[in-house]
Amino acid sequence: MLIGHQPKEFLLAVEALTVSFDGFKAVNDLSFYVEENEIRVIIGPNGAGKTTVLDLICGKTKATSGSIQFRGQELTKLKENQIVQAGVGRKFQTPSIFDDLTVFENLEISYPRGRTVFGSLTFKRDAAVRERVEEVSEMIFLKDRLNVYAAQLSHGQKQWLEIGMLLIQNPDLLMLDEPVAGMSVSERVKTAELLNRIIKDRSVLVIEHDMKFVEDIAHKVTVLHQGQILSEGSMEHVKNDPKVIEVYLGH
Repeated sequence: MLIGHQPKEFLLAVEALTVSFDGFKAVNDLSFYVEENEIRVIIGPNGAGKTTVLDLICGKTKATSGSIQFRGQELTKLKENQIVQAGVGRKFQTPSIFDDLTVFENLEISYPRGRTVFGSLTFKRDAAVRERVEEVSEMIFLKDRLNVYAAQLSHGQKQWLEIGMLLIQNPDLLMLDEPVAGMSVSERVKTAELLNRIIKDRSVLVIEHDMKFVEDIAHKVTVLHQGQILSEGSMEHVKNDPKVIEVYLGH
């Protein structure tokens, strides 16, 4: 090996990841790598192990074997809240927003408050919170909705609000499970715009079925089938891969 030659640093390195449920390997010896400022989309038929992969990365499910390294830190040993603190944010399929709070309040309570209750609520802190809320609300197309109760938002706006609640914590990796399911066409277009805008400072890992949306956002696509990688590369490459057409896209 060349002296001083460093291996490429990935934001996320998943290696030989396996998880078995009662002997069934939901994820089987899976390896993939996500770079800084990358939008990676995971696609594949139902039961391919897509959501399980996100569950493993965020610590909701524990791996049977293998490694998940995030900025060089091993995540498989950490608890869910420690993984969040390390910089990994996760949005689930159903929005977990607070309907009886306004958009502003939803974003405000998601703001990381530091370690202590006392002393962190100074005026300066509140000014910083307000500024950050306004900045994020603009990114998620809700700046003119700050005083609206979350219950009154459209389905798409609720999804954006939840993405905003993660963004306000400033994660380095944002994981989204089917973010445009149930959205109107115009909302989907705006969501693609939103994701393309937020990767200036972070990477995004998305599970999605909507191929048009995948084409609009993906830098790289990983196709899962039975817990393993069937194909990986650009959308163009994956779309024309005979194995992918047979297993997934041909239906």
